[in-house]
Amino acid sequence: MKKFTFLLSLVLFVQLTNAQEEQKVAAVVNRLFSSMFNGDSIGVRSCFSDKAIMQSIGFDKSGNTVVQTGSLDAFSSYIGKQTKGAADERIKMESIKIDGDMAIVWTPYQFYYQEKFSHCGVNTFTLVRHKGEWKINYLIDTRRKENCN
Repeated sequence: MKKFTFLLSLVLFVQLTNAQEEQKVAAVVNRLFSSMFNGDSIGVRSCFSDKAIMQSIGFDKSGNTVVQTGSLDAFSSYIGKQTKGAADERIKMESIKIDGDMAIVWTPYQFYYQEKFSHCGVNTFTLVRHKGEWKINYLIDTRRKENCN
């Protein structure tokens, strides 16, 4: 019985620890979108590691898939020029997976610019824990205007 109680306690401890880390990871992603909504470039930048990579998957004029790489500097500068509520990305936190100091997050979204629907897609984030703090190290998203339900 003592062995069973110990194992049960261990399992519950691990589950609680994982849930706490998932909440910390989700908080970083939610802070990013809150900062975007508020036009807060400093808040946006604080969510990312120094060497973060930002990419979007789209299509060229011929309909071929292309991957475009953006810069955190350009993105945070753009956000800093927005009025509160202009950049409104509404996400659904669908999946968080953690292994040690790495986490991945999958968030379908709908983006509204100045209260008008712009596009939808999915974001995927890779976060790395640096000195106990989660930071976004890689972001890639898809963008489309159809099938956004």
